[in-house]
Amino acid sequence: MKKPPILAAAEPDRLETWVKYRQSLCRDCHSTCCTLPVEVRLPDLIRMGLADAFEQDEPAKQIARRLMKAGVVDHFNHKHELFTLARRSNGDCLYLDARTRLCTLYEQRPDTCRNHPQIGPRPGYCAWRPKQPG
Repeated sequence: MKKPPILAAAEPDRLETWVKYRQSLCRDCHSTCCTLPVEVRLPDLIRMGLADAFEQDEPAKQIARRLMKAGVVDHFNHKHELFTLARRSNGDCLYLDARTRLCTLYEQRPDTCRNHPQIGPRPGYCAWRPKQPG
């Protein structure tokens, strides 16, 4: 049986170090994609349970203000109505389990996460890093 090639760990901030994506990479990855900034829209926030359908008629700026105060949104782009989810001090997504490195709201995850790596800073590539022993 042929061994898979040894991969060098990517540096998330250096796109040229990212590797061509294949699904099998996720099994042995440290969930590096879950340390990248995540932009979401109101339907994502509703799916995630951070907003409810009744808020759809409210100004997005008000929703952003509430979610920033709650610590789940770091930034709001008014022009494009994009919310950037907050991350922990180590860069991890708030919804990434620190021990298992799995998403705690996988079924409700935002479209940005659902479509990674087809969309993102380098479509078709991922910032693969090996799982750390734990």
